[in-house]
Amino acid sequence: MINKELEQEQSTSPRVRTFEFTIARFQSAMRLDKFLAKELPSDITRNQIQKLIKSGKILVDGDSCKASQLIEPGQHITVVYELPYDPTLYSENIPLDIVYEDEYLLVINKPPGMIVHPGAGNASGTLVNALLYHCEYLSNENGPYRPGIVHRLDKDTSGLLVAAKDNAVHAGLRKQFTGRKIEKRYLALVWGRMKEPTGDIDLPIGRSPNDRKKFAVVPDGRQSLTRYEVLEDFDFLALLRLKLETGRTHQIRVHLSHLNHPVFGDPYYGGRNTKMITLNLRNRQLAAKLLSVMKRQALHARFLEFTHPITGATISCEAPLHEDYLTTLTLLREQSA
Repeated sequence: MINKELEQEQSTSPRVRTFEFTIARFQSAMRLDKFLAKELPSDITRNQIQKLIKSGKILVDGDSCKASQLIEPGQHITVVYELPYDPTLYSENIPLDIVYEDEYLLVINKPPGMIVHPGAGNASGTLVNALLYHCEYLSNENGPYRPGIVHRLDKDTSGLLVAAKDNAVHAGLRKQFTGRKIEKRYLALVWGRMKEPTGDIDLPIGRSPNDRKKFAVVPDGRQSLTRYEVLEDFDFLALLRLKLETGRTHQIRVHLSHLNHPVFGDPYYGGRNTKMITLNLRNRQLAAKLLSVMKRQALHARFLEFTHPITGATISCEAPLHEDYLTTLTLLREQSA
């Protein structure tokens, strides 16, 4: 058996991984690059290994080596691998609410107001900046600007989001998302009462013909399915549990807005002041008070379940509501009592 030990380089950089191997005395002769391709994580290809050898990032007994040389019992091999993140990204010590973590992945309860990854005008304060500080390494399957990011939540949507620590795990999670094998459930507070206590919203979604920054239900859009269940009814609002069967951008917000039940507080899809004119004076005053607390869409990614790409275990996570959501529901329930 090969005595293999994985160690992390003592560095503040989350981009560097160090692997160390000691060749067992009964290991058969094999090319160095072939041996490493077999033993290193699958996201490090044989071509990358050969480049690491040429650049001096792989050493045998502390000396430079060749891809074609044969390994020998007792030799000590060191591999230093740097993930190719964008050089403008940097880590920030931002606290994370981690619901689950192991050596392969982590699930975070993202707070409202946090952007998932850097973009134009948002170079810091993002989830990616926080992940770069917290994790020794992250996947780069989603490009150099989005290390670790497998899927997204909107800035003002709170709740569960999974991040991958290497490309093999990332690919396994992405396959489950694409194959609709991951269960995602949300809580949404919406304007009005639904006609039915449960239902399916099966309407195609695409770019809005009136505003290219928004999405809408359009005839030539992509098939989109949202299932809902009413949990609580209030005078002019309802609390829903929703299950996404597809993962379109803004899917829940677009579907509910199209049904004239926009998510409460949603400034993009008619969920703020436009609905208040339909209320009586008492409820209008209550709505204004609630909107002063809920300054974003009342949408929370509550539950996430998937199969671990490495261990095969079922990972089920649930995220508690954030303070603004809890306060809003408390005020509603007090008024309804």
